[in-house]
Amino acid sequence: MEIITSLTNKKVKYWNSLNEKKYRDQEGVYLVEGEHLVLEALRRNLVIELIASETYQINYLGDIYYVSDEVLKKISRVKTPQKVMAVVKKQETSRIGDKILLIDDVQDPGNLGTIIRSAVAFNLDTIILGKNCVDLYNNKVIRSSEGMIFNIDIQTKDLTKIIPLLKDDSYTIIGTKVTDGKLLEDYEAPKKWALIVGNEGNGVTPEILNMCDDYLYIKMNEQCESLNVGVATSIILYKLGMSNNE
Repeated sequence: MEIITSLTNKKVKYWNSLNEKKYRDQEGVYLVEGEHLVLEALRRNLVIELIASETYQINYLGDIYYVSDEVLKKISRVKTPQKVMAVVKKQETSRIGDKILLIDDVQDPGNLGTIIRSAVAFNLDTIILGKNCVDLYNNKVIRSSEGMIFNIDIQTKDLTKIIPLLKDDSYTIIGTKVTDGKLLEDYEAPKKWALIVGNEGNGVTPEILNMCDDYLYIKMNEQCESLNVGVATSIILYKLGMSNNE
């Protein structure tokens, strides 16, 4: 068994480059780290090649590269590198279902990962990221999604252009607004809807918020001024996603 030990090896340099967005975009692939994420990617037939510690054992018939702990540490983005990583191809999809989440300018990778997990948990069909969101294939997004990134259709589009098309296709566009919004617990979701959530500090861009057909708000204790976008989105998705689940 050949083991790659050199930090200047061509393959090592390539894997390490995938920690930068421009190279992920250029190659159409990204890295996942840890057994759980690797197994999820394998189930979806998305793995191009595996990178493993010399002591790691896995039943895999494709390309597998065994590397030293120093090499794993070089390409890893966590404090304690895992024993297996994978180069994974990006999922290409144009499918749009009846339950859609539109994400406008969310910047924190942990928030985006949490939102993806909730979208899968509460039966969303499609997530559409605005072009100004944190990169979907950021290592922290992937890890905080706990592998759910593989289990839902996710696209990146200009929200100002996709929303009119959704309206033409009879989707109800739903935003959040404390004033003049409808109480979430009383809201009856239509068959086809798209919920918009926005930036951690500034919320949804005014231009996009003005395109909504309905507005919702979450009733809560007056001592709490607001909720984290990941928490608020999860609450709303539970109500909308599960209420008209067939």
